Amino acid sequence: MKRYYWILFFVLTACHSITTGDKLSKDDTQRIQQLGLLDNDERIIKFYSEFKNSVAGNFFTSKRLANYWQDEDNKNKNEINTAYYPDIISIDTVCYAGATYSPYLLVTRRDSSSFKVCFDGNKDEIRKTFIEAIEMWRKNKDQQKN
Repeated sequence: MKRYYWILFFVLTACHSITTGDKLSKDDTQRIQQLGLLDNDERIIKFYSEFKNSVAGNFFTSKRLANYWQDEDNKNKNEINTAYYPDIISIDTVCYAGATYSPYLLVTRRDSSSFKVCFDGNKDEIRKTFIEAIEMWRKNKDQQKN
């Protein structure tokens, strides 16, 4: 029986890919704004969801890196993580996170707290996304926040 759960897990996750922000639906973008993760003058550059976009999202924008999990059954399990580029002191890449985890960027804030921003797909796509996110951070880390 457990084997069927693993098959279902891989089938559900296999159809997700890294996308550009302009490919997100209006509902997805509005949901992200309602979560407080997108300012009016901010654009999502790359987005990835391990599940449904309404439940989980990982992305970077012109201003920040962020992720969210909105538990459909237990709101106490909801999680939102975000850091504007000037608040980030380091970004580490973890490309081989084990069989059941997506590759991720480990984002460390100035207060020493950290969170993961996951992106999965083919190796070249992941590498390009990681490079683009780190370049965006380096370019904007000395900017003033709005």
